[in-house]
Amino acid sequence: MSQAALSDKALDKLQRDTFGYFLKETNPENGLVPDNTREGAPCSIAAVGLALATYTVGVEREYLTRAEAVERTLTTLLFFWNGTQGEGPDALGYKGFYYHFLDMRTGRRMWKSELSTIDTTFLLGGALAAAQYFNRETREEREIRTLASALYRRADWQWALNGGAKVSMGWKPESGFLRYRWEGYSEALLLYALGLGSPTYPLPAKSYQAWTETYRWKKLYGIEFLYAGPLFIHQLSHVWIDFRGIQDDFMRERGIDYFENSRRATYVQQQYAIRNPKKFRSYGENCWGITASDGPGPAKRKINGVERRFFDYRARSILYGPDDGTIAPWAAVASLPFAPEIVLPALEHFNETYPEMTSKYGFKCSFNPTYQDGKQSARGWISKGYYGLDQGPIVLMIENYRTGFFWQLMRQCPYLVAGLRRAGFAGGWLGSAE
Repeated sequence: MSQAALSDKALDKLQRDTFGYFLKETNPENGLVPDNTREGAPCSIAAVGLALATYTVGVEREYLTRAEAVERTLTTLLFFWNGTQGEGPDALGYKGFYYHFLDMRTGRRMWKSELSTIDTTFLLGGALAAAQYFNRETREEREIRTLASALYRRADWQWALNGGAKVSMGWKPESGFLRYRWEGYSEALLLYALGLGSPTYPLPAKSYQAWTETYRWKKLYGIEFLYAGPLFIHQLSHVWIDFRGIQDDFMRERGIDYFENSRRATYVQQQYAIRNPKKFRSYGENCWGITASDGPGPAKRKINGVERRFFDYRARSILYGPDDGTIAPWAAVASLPFAPEIVLPALEHFNETYPEMTSKYGFKCSFNPTYQDGKQSARGWISKGYYGLDQGPIVLMIENYRTGFFWQLMRQCPYLVAGLRRAGFAGGWLGSAE
């Protein structure tokens, strides 16, 4: 008997409840959003970018008024624009980029975190979404547009190359640039698009080519696709960019687009769960989703004679791991536009089989039916918290599936369009490359 699909009413509730994270957890004084709901969690600048993006959906869905969204957006943009930029300990960022984790109250750098190029990308993506949406000729909405553009124009992408062809992952005042660069297919698709579109410090076109040369094309379970192990890689850039019908050189050669690639990646995830090579409990046709998520570890347990190692928050991955039996519902939800025919039954399965996984902000981050620890052994482990990085894509990808609203909004963003064209994208809604 096949699994029923999640109803429209239930999907509506999931979207509304999930948006509550940004509505209720954000600091109204500065617009900062916590990385997660654990006590004392710092702000994640990626979560701030997702909050800015979701406010546009919130207004459309009447989760908050336009005036409330304008106030929240303006507060956030002003905080980042006025925050100190420099190499000192009190700086919010440097060269137009921002530290990954900030103190929720003061905005000071936390945990000696890196100046993050990818998390700044999501922050700027949210700002640009706000600039597109708040298009009225009021003083506040004009200021949103001015600030968003100024923040974007301040980011020095050329500096972030650190003399190389590909963008550095980040920088620390104590030690300089990180060792690693953005190589291999990843969520950096949005990073390169925004970096290429900059009117002030644009990445050279060759940087995109240098990046795509590091791609890996694979065939798994009879499905050919551009490989990346964690499912979020196939989703996060797609939150902002509608890749249907547009192609760069890499995808033109293979006769597909990145949207189709993400559809295939979603099916590969399901096939991996069906095969369940490591024999974890509950994996199957309607129980899949391996991505960046919270987990029950670090711990080791002997379960049914097998020594199992469990991890905490980790970017889980197929085929090569890490995979410790942890499933993230948000991984399935964020693939909704690509493969609703397998996502909606999975969501209904999560609802029916693990009702305790749903709380005030929708699905909790993750669960692990295999993990056993005393009282929890019958049902396994369920994450206690919510993460901003999960919540944003849930709200936005449900909307892209339902109406395409957010994709339509970002199609009008001149910087993003310019970046895609400079990367060599053409066809579909984008037309011919200039």
